[in-house]
Amino acid sequence: MTTTTPDRKKLKLQIDLRQYGILAALAVIVVLFQVLTDGRLLLPGNINNLIQQNAYVLILAIGMVIVIIAGHIDLSVGSVVAMVGAVSAISLTQWGLPWWAAVILALVLGAAVGAWQGFWVAFVGIPAFIVTLAGMLLFRGLTLVFLTGGTINALPAEFNAIGGGWLPEIFGTIGEGRGDRDILTIVLGVLAAALLIGQQLRSRTKQRKLELPVESAISFWAKIAIAAAAIIALTFQLSAYRGTPIILIILAVLILLFTFVLNQTVFGRHVYAIGGNLFAAQMSGVKTSWINFFVFVNMGVLAGLAGVVTTARAGGAVASAGQSFELDAIAAVFIGGAAVTGGVGTVIGAVIGALIMGVLNMGLSILSVDAAWQQAIKGLVLLLAVAFDVMSKRRTGRR
Repeated sequence: MTTTTPDRKKLKLQIDLRQYGILAALAVIVVLFQVLTDGRLLLPGNINNLIQQNAYVLILAIGMVIVIIAGHIDLSVGSVVAMVGAVSAISLTQWGLPWWAAVILALVLGAAVGAWQGFWVAFVGIPAFIVTLAGMLLFRGLTLVFLTGGTINALPAEFNAIGGGWLPEIFGTIGEGRGDRDILTIVLGVLAAALLIGQQLRSRTKQRKLELPVESAISFWAKIAIAAAAIIALTFQLSAYRGTPIILIILAVLILLFTFVLNQTVFGRHVYAIGGNLFAAQMSGVKTSWINFFVFVNMGVLAGLAGVVTTARAGGAVASAGQSFELDAIAAVFIGGAAVTGGVGTVIGAVIGALIMGVLNMGLSILSVDAAWQQAIKGLVLLLAVAFDVMSKRRTGRR
C-alpha cells in the first residue's frame, strides 16, 4: 500500500496535465485577446463568426485526427473540399437537384474519393503522404476542369443556410430592442451543460467500478463547473445575435459521434492499436488493411461535408476554395495533442486545437495585425505546442 499510493497520485497528476494543458492554453489565449481587443473578441457577433468561419477546420480536424492516430497523413483534403464544392454547385444550378440531394451527392463523392485513396494506401501499400499528395494535385486539377476556371453563384437559400444560417426562433425572444435574446439558444445551452454533467458523472462512476484511476474530486468538480459555465455563457452571448448557427448543431453531432466511435467502438480501439504498434496489431488479429481503408473513407466523407459547408457559407463555388485547408486541419490536430508517430490523440483535443487557431485568427484580425505576421505567429504556436508535447512525453517516459 505504501508504494502504490504515490504511484496513483503521480498517474492522476499526469492525466490532469495532459487533459487540461491544451484547454488551459485556449483559455489563456481567449483572455489575452479579450483584454487586448477591449472586450470585442467575445461580442455576440464575433462568437457567431468564430463558429461559422472555422467550421471547416473543425470538421476536417475531426477526420484528420483519426488519420493521424492511425499513423497516416492526408494532404488532399483542401483539394477535395474545392472539388466537392464545385460538383455541389453544378448539381444545384445545372442539374436541377434539390439542396438535400446535392448534400447527399457531396457526401457520396467524398466517400468515393476516400475509397480511392484508401485503396492505394491500404491494399497497394503506397505511403499515405504520396497518395494524398497525388490526390491534392489530382482533385485540384479536376476542380479547375469542372469550373473551367470560373465561379458558380446563385445557390438556393436552403443550401446556403447550412454554412451561414441560424435555427428559427421557435420560442420567441426575451428582452426588448437590441437586448432581446433567443430563448431556444438559451435552452439548448442549459441542456448541453446538463448533458455534459450527466456524462461526466456516468464516466466517473464507471471508472470507479472498473477500479481505474480517477482524478481528484476537487479537480473533477472544478472542471465541470468551468465547462458548464463556459457553455451557458457562450450560448447566452449567441442568443443576443441571431440565435443558434445551424453549423453549430452539425458540429456538436459530429463531436459526440466521433468521440463515441473512437472511445467506445471496436473500430476506434483498432485505430489506436494500429497507430500505437502496427506489428502487434497485426499479430493480435486486427484487419489493418480494412481499418486503414475505412479511415480514409471517413476522412473523405468529412472532407465532402466540409466542401458543402464552405460552399454554402461562401454562397458559391470558386476554383481557389480550400487553399491550405489541409495545413489548418493538421496544425489543429497537433496543437490538440496528437502524436506525430501515431497512436495518440482525441477528437476533443483536435477541436480545442482548431478553436485555438480560430481565436488566434480572429483576435489578430480585430487587432489589424498584418496577414504575414498572422501566419508567422500561428507557425510559432504550432511549433511550441508540438515541442511541449514532445518534451512532456520524454519527461514521463512515453513515446
